[in-house]
Order: sequence, then C-alpha cells, then structure tokens
Amino acid sequence: MDGILTGSTLDSAARTWLEQFGAALASGDPGRVAALFAEACHWRDLLAFEWDLHTISGAAAIADRLVSRAAAAAPRDIALATGRTPPRRVTRAGTECIEAIFTFETVTGPCDGVVRLVQQDGGPRAWTLMTSLDQIRGHEDPAQGKRWQDVDWKRNFGGENWLDRRNAARAYADHDPAVLVVGAAQAGLSVAARLALLGVDTLVVDRDPRIGDSWRQRYHALTLHNETRVNHLPYMHFPKSFPVFIPKDMLANWFELYAEAMELNVWTGTEVLGGSWDDAAQCWSVTLKRADGSERVMRPRHIVMANGVSTTPVIPALPGLDSFKGAVRHSSKLGSGRDWAGKRALVLGTGTSGHDVAQDLAVSGAAEVTIIQRRPSLVVSLKEAQAPYALYDEDIAFEDKDLLATSFPYPVYRRAHQRMTAMNRQADAALLEGLEKRGFRLSFGDEGSGWQFLYQNRGGGYYFDAGCSQMIVDGRVGLMQYAEIERFGPDGAVMKDGSVTPADLIVLATGYEGQAASARRLFGDAVGDRIGQVWGFDHEGELHGMWRPTGQEGIWFHAGGLAQCRIYSKVLALQIKARELGMVG
Repeated sequence: MDGILTGSTLDSAARTWLEQFGAALASGDPGRVAALFAEACHWRDLLAFEWDLHTISGAAAIADRLVSRAAAAAPRDIALATGRTPPRRVTRAGTECIEAIFTFETVTGPCDGVVRLVQQDGGPRAWTLMTSLDQIRGHEDPAQGKRWQDVDWKRNFGGENWLDRRNAARAYADHDPAVLVVGAAQAGLSVAARLALLGVDTLVVDRDPRIGDSWRQRYHALTLHNETRVNHLPYMHFPKSFPVFIPKDMLANWFELYAEAMELNVWTGTEVLGGSWDDAAQCWSVTLKRADGSERVMRPRHIVMANGVSTTPVIPALPGLDSFKGAVRHSSKLGSGRDWAGKRALVLGTGTSGHDVAQDLAVSGAAEVTIIQRRPSLVVSLKEAQAPYALYDEDIAFEDKDLLATSFPYPVYRRAHQRMTAMNRQADAALLEGLEKRGFRLSFGDEGSGWQFLYQNRGGGYYFDAGCSQMIVDGRVGLMQYAEIERFGPDGAVMKDGSVTPADLIVLATGYEGQAASARRLFGDAVGDRIGQVWGFDHEGELHGMWRPTGQEGIWFHAGGLAQCRIYSKVLALQIKARELGMVG
C-alpha cells in the first residue's frame, strides 16, 4: 500500500476511484467496471441494487451483476460522504487498505457505501465494496432529523390526548396490523421500532406475562457476554451508567422501558396458536390466544418471527432419564444455584449456558458439580472474546461503526475471524492446555473460524470463559464425557464400566429449537417446506432466510445479538415498507 499514497492523499485517491466507478457504471461496459477491482475482490449489496442481500466475488462476476442491476437502479451522484468518517488507512483481516465511506442515489432513494482500496496494477483497485440502501425516498425515517418540520402548534383541547391515542392504537379494536411480530425481546422490539417510524402499523406479541421475560426467566447468574457499548437498540442508547456487561434482569427492564418510550404496540400474555397464508388475499390468518383465554383471528400481511435462536428449549430423549428420581431442569428454567445448595449436580452441555450453570451451582454451595461434554467446544476467555468488536473502539461516529460492521463480505469476514481465533488461542494458551490435560475436547470452529461462525451456523458450541474453565482445570467442577455414559438411572448416570455417578439434579444445557422449526410447528409442513433453511450461511456467505425473503411469501425472520438486531432491523424494515408501498413485485 505504500505506493498508493505517493503524490496523492487518501481523500483524493478515494475520490478518483469513485469518479471512475461512477463513469464506468454509467457506460454500461462490464470491462470498464471490472478493471477497477482487484484480482481478489468482493461486493456485498444490502438492498441498494436489488431487494435482497447478496455477496458476489471476482471482478468479472461483480462487473456483470453491477451493470445488469444498474440499468434498473440508475445509480448516480457517487461521492465521498459529507460529514462522515473521512478515508483512512487501515488494516482489515490482515490487508492494508484505504477505507472510504461514500454516498449515492438510486431510483429508490439515498444509499451508503464502503469501499476498500488496495494497490494493484499501478493504481488503486477495490478489494471490497459494500452498497446499502439508507432510505426510501419520500418515506424517510423521521428520526433522521425531519420530525420537527411539520409541527402542529395547536392543542387538542376537548379531544383525544396522547394516552387516548396510544390506548386505541394498542387495542386494535377495529382493524388488524399490517405486521405481526412474534417475540418481544431485542429482535421483535428493534424491528417494531423501525417499522413504527416508517409508518407501518405493527403489533408485537409475546406469550410471557411481561416484556423481557424471555431474559428475566433464565438462569439467575446470566449477564450479557459482550459489552454494553456494542449492544444499543435503535434510536435509544443505554445510559452511560450501565455496567460493562448487562445483567439479564436489567436488560429485561430496559426492554419494557424501550417499548414504552418508542410507543410500540405490544400484547403480552399472547400466544400464537397457528395460522395459514391466504394466497388470494395476500395475507395471513393467524389465531392469537390472549391471557384471559379469549382468541382473536388477525390478518396481517407480514409476520416477523422474532422469537430468537434461544427461545424454545430442546429436551433430548436421553436413555433412562425418565427413571431418574431427582430433579431434571433445562438450563433456561433452573433459577438460582442457591436453590440447589448441598445437592449433587450433573450438567449436560459445554456451551455458555452449561458452563455458567455449573459455575453458579459450584459457587452457590452444591455438594458436587460435574459437567458432561457431548462434543468438542470452543473456549475463549471473556476478554479475548471481545475481539470482534474492536471496530467499536475506533474513534468514529457510532453510525459509521455500524455501517462498517456490515461492510465485510463473507470471505473477508471469515478470514478476519480466523485471524482473531488464532490470536485468541495464543492469548489463552495456558488455560486451553490446562483444559486439555483434564480431558476437555476443544474446537476452534470450522477451519479455525471461531465462535462467531459457530453461532451463525448452529447457534452455539462455544463458551466465553467467565471463570468456569479454571474451575474445571482445578477440579472444582468435574468433567465427564457423554460417551462414557451407558444410560441414566434412578440415582444418576450409569457408566459403561457399571459404576454410577450419583446426582440429585440433572441440568440439560442442550440448546433451543431453531426458528425454522418454530415456524413449521405454528404454520404447518407446507409453509415450513417453502421457508427452507433459516440461519447458517448460503453459498454466497449470506445467512439463509435472515432479514431477507424466504420461499414463503409474507414471512420474515429476525434474530441475533443486540448489535445484529439493531443493524439488520433497518434492512428488514425497509423491505417490508417497500412491499407495503407496492415497490416490490
């Protein structure tokens, strides 16, 4: 990269490339476009050129797709973004480059972009390109600064006040919402907030009595494992007084406050019994059961499944478990470790929940705690696990951090995580060596791609060490391999050598049902078959079915950590708004 700055500034290098890029697109010549890209290059598009999420690799393939899509999108005014982070020299995934944020317009509306330039063939060439729709023209998000332009200066004395209007909106006495969101945690609330400000009538339903109960009811010691600075919801940041790692009950209470402050329509104590898609009417028929036992059939045009990747517990059929005389609990329903003081516990599962539960039991006075490993798990210390969020330490605007976070195409994203995983292994070498000596089987993800890819492919399989790993190394928490167990019996685990490992409590830290399975259960096999896979990477490196159209019209999926929900709730809301406007055929 040294040569790229000779006789030029970072700013002018980026401006020159963007000018050339705009001219090449306008020419409609794929050859001219391809010449601006590096030999190894990738383009990620989030709705700017078509109503889906795609990642394309290779200069020729990128150029062909860009030119073909540009005919309809009509991109123009491609230029460095005014008032945003200026072009910088950075290193991403081990590659030194110039990183620049730019803006442009399409027939749909204003768009953002990020390009990373490397020196190749005597000039700057695009290594990565990301393009993203920012707003739908004429239907802009009022939170972007326009809410004060049409103020009603009068007062409605003798008429409805704000509370009257809110109560009427929440009641849905004489109409149905356009969008029904299933789940009132970070996913459901974030997309509902985006839709509300885009003027799309949205109802959120949750089967629990209170907003946030999906967090509130989980094991006593649970806190977030990534830092507060990364986890803000749309429009409302956490107060600076919040702790670095938010406790579950504090987060649940914030969700209640958020829903009220954002004026979201939420029905708690409401269960979705099932539903079907009416192809002629282009809407769903969904039956809801309220807390008072009454039922209501609604006909929304869209359903957003925001019930999370950690919602419905998986209870495996373990041989002999039904004969166990002690208590059996899923980790989500365990409560406090103090409730089991003096008891002998077996914890099945070596993901985050399994380790946290084992540690909570051990420090709360359990007589004996043994964790049972079914398959290899990735272990990374809590400090080192924050490496993927290093971008949020950079001294730039928060909205620019979010934009940059979406700008890494899959091959670059994967390479970055492989590098992080290798560095984490080195930093945690002593701990990992101690675990292996105790017989703990370690994983580092597919080809060393780390915990983030385990999460996005299977929703777990890793542990951010908050102390339990050292307890295993020290023997304070016992370790057993599931392969050593023949079956479970009345008194505990019956081992293959005939011995019995006694227990009073068996905890199943065995994960949760996926969203596709949840949708199939609610809407039937035909809908489930059309939906197909949800979560896990497709051949382009985009997530199957997440924040994008599925094979079933009118159903969407939204999930992930708070940062993912904040960022991709906008991507999802824009697609729903476009369909409500008739912009998508």
